[in-house]
Amino acid sequence: MSTKPEPANRVVPVKERLLEAAKVLFSVHGFENTSTAAIARQANTSESQLIKHFGSKEGLLEAIFDEGWRNMDFIGQAIKVLPSPVDRLRMIFELVLQTLERDQALKDLMLFEGRRIRKASSGFDILVTGGYLRFSATVEAVVGEILAGTHLETKVSASAMSSALIGMFESMLRDQVLSRRMNLQPTCTFEEVREIFDLFLRRVLGSEQPALEHPRSS
Repeated sequence: MSTKPEPANRVVPVKERLLEAAKVLFSVHGFENTSTAAIARQANTSESQLIKHFGSKEGLLEAIFDEGWRNMDFIGQAIKVLPSPVDRLRMIFELVLQTLERDQALKDLMLFEGRRIRKASSGFDILVTGGYLRFSATVEAVVGEILAGTHLETKVSASAMSSALIGMFESMLRDQVLSRRMNLQPTCTFEEVREIFDLFLRRVLGSEQPALEHPRSS
């Protein structure tokens, strides 16, 4: 993922402007309450351009999620240098945590719009993108390595354990967002999310390995 600053005179393409405008508006007002006209106006373009690039408002939301997960594809390569599956699992969630902390609009959308059941022409639909499926498959594979040969291997499947880990992680982050939006004291801090996740690994998965020293978010 590039860290080079954008040139000051760079002309932002219409597609990028629509993605950014929709991400902000969806995160603030919600998907259902945001019109395509408002998105086009925010992006300084027309609704016809939105339809041309994304097909619909639903297609635009899916594209936002796809881009968000694509920007986290580096995680799969980053964890390969770690020999311990426990450390790889810690690093997966650490890098996701830091990525979402840097993009609060994406964090809000993934936590609140990513699992919402919506009425569709064919009935009801839940948006699950390929990026999320890749992420969950990576977590499940690493969890399977950790469970192999332990007392839990015959009691709990890797898919069930990875579902529990992802659910716990999402729940803590969702409560953070709710607290921020309601101007309340945070239910859990950035550091507490790390500590609780590490406690789960040590107590439930039986890992006594100390946590890696992770780079702290600014």
